[in-house]
Amino acid sequence: GEGGCFVSGGDIEEFPAFRFDQARLRHFHEQIVAPALEAMYRCDIPLVAQIERACVGGGLEIACQCDLRIAGAGSRFGAPIARLGFPMAPDELAGVARVAGLATAAEILLEARLLDAPTVLQRGLVHRVVADDAVAAEAEATARRIAAGAPRAARLNKRTLRLVASQFHFSEAQRSELAAYASGPDHREGITAFIEKRAPQFTGQ
Repeated sequence: GEGGCFVSGGDIEEFPAFRFDQARLRHFHEQIVAPALEAMYRCDIPLVAQIERACVGGGLEIACQCDLRIAGAGSRFGAPIARLGFPMAPDELAGVARVAGLATAAEILLEARLLDAPTVLQRGLVHRVVADDAVAAEAEATARRIAAGAPRAARLNKRTLRLVASQFHFSEAQRSELAAYASGPDHREGITAFIEKRAPQFTGQ
């Protein structure tokens, strides 16, 4: 976010324009916010959240759609919307609970608590906590490590993780699809390059 802040939530002054009408409220959450978050979750490209300072409300929801979350030591996490008189929308809550867990989601929402970086690291909500002035560098290093791997492997790992998170039983068609990389060039290149002690040249195939 701008000014070294991830996301501090929505502009509360804009809320009266749509929050007090059920149809407009549902349209906002179900037709605008939920599809945007779902698109992030379904994105085949690995997403890295570079979290500095506030990760609140919609910011927390966005961060929970990312695959890896790197946070600064001074960052804070929460959604104190109970103090504003409304709950988190169902689709948005599902995304937060999937990552934070039901217990932490309940604490954040019911108590309207803001949790510090060490706490969310301990609970698995973020992957790493670094010094505030090192967040950008660590996020970039994380992205570079991902980019050094085979693109197709990353896509398939993301897809498999989504299935596991959804508690699906793998169908034969899904198992076949997820194993289709076996004859692909990147699979062969990755193994061959390792054996030949050289850097792999992946093509995304």
